[in-house]
Amino acid sequence: MHPVLRLSTLVVVFVAALGSPLAAQSHTDQTHTEQTSGAPPAIEYPSLKIIGFTDINFATQDEAEGPRGFTEGQFVLHFASALSPRVNFFGELSFTPRADAGTGSPAATGFNAEVERAIIRFDQSDRLKVSFGRYHTPINWWNTAFHHGAWLQTTISRPEMVQFGGRFIPVHFVGALAEGSLPAGGWHVNYQGGVGNGRGNVISRAGDAGDNNARPAWLMNAFVKPDAAFGLQFGGSAYFDRISQPGRPEYSERILSAHAVWLREDPELIAEIADVRHEAIAGSRTASNLAYYVQAAYRLPMLNRVLKPYYRFEHIDISAADPVFAGIPRLDGSTFGIRYDVSTYAAIKTEGRVRRRTSQGELTNGLFLQICFTF
Repeated sequence: MHPVLRLSTLVVVFVAALGSPLAAQSHTDQTHTEQTSGAPPAIEYPSLKIIGFTDINFATQDEAEGPRGFTEGQFVLHFASALSPRVNFFGELSFTPRADAGTGSPAATGFNAEVERAIIRFDQSDRLKVSFGRYHTPINWWNTAFHHGAWLQTTISRPEMVQFGGRFIPVHFVGALAEGSLPAGGWHVNYQGGVGNGRGNVISRAGDAGDNNARPAWLMNAFVKPDAAFGLQFGGSAYFDRISQPGRPEYSERILSAHAVWLREDPELIAEIADVRHEAIAGSRTASNLAYYVQAAYRLPMLNRVLKPYYRFEHIDISAADPVFAGIPRLDGSTFGIRYDVSTYAAIKTEGRVRRRTSQGELTNGLFLQICFTF
């Protein structure tokens, strides 16, 4: 069996359920294989396949916004392995360059290695699948649709509400998840429910080494993908946790979010909103924080459809009464650019960003270039 065809089969089996845009191409490859051979080829178990992503970047921007000049992006590996017809594993490993490489004693390494996702899933049927591991928390559409590997997403940057290493949304989640899809008369109602370790002692990180309090986080997510409007998806999520940080008061956390996306390339429309509410366990202090973004892109019909201009507006409003999010500035930002798909597996993106943050009180600007690819 050709390794590319075997890889496409594995991607369909597992990666599609995780929301990766690779699934669409993989499904096409698998369908072609089945049509030409008459039956899908047998899979040998276990069968581990690897897909890689990386990118090279150049930035010229105001100093307050980050590094300038050339930077190496994340080097990312996706691992997919079918262990049996109903048991699958998916993993994601990233290597991120360090600005302090070579300093300190002992000297800092050149890259940070991180296990971003490690998930084993048991498939009872399309209606019920149960998994365990480390996830990108399914309380936000972008966070589960676009993973590490900048080639996957249209833009260079993620919305700031779901930045890796950010604090607004808990990007990672360690625990168990039940999910499934119900046809529902062509509406295709999907659900997810999970329980596990929420935020750790550092709230931008998940509780990888265990829950730091006796109260696990839990979440619910539901979305609809109707047959009548190809590419349309809309839904909402709820997330509940207790935040415990050493030497600080405890807070309960409730996150409500909603999304609506239409992925047709002509156009691509994405809108998300999330409200994060913190309430003191001891006392009456309560604070709510709001973030949203709207992104539009359109693949131009000329030049073999290789050009895709885009624009995104985003807003983050942090309550001054919220000590959990102290130090996160209010944000109004615009991102605009164009993606040029050099080939099926490589793209060049040019992007401009304009930001206004409360802590700075003035506009900051940046221009960015990225070469990204998958291999």
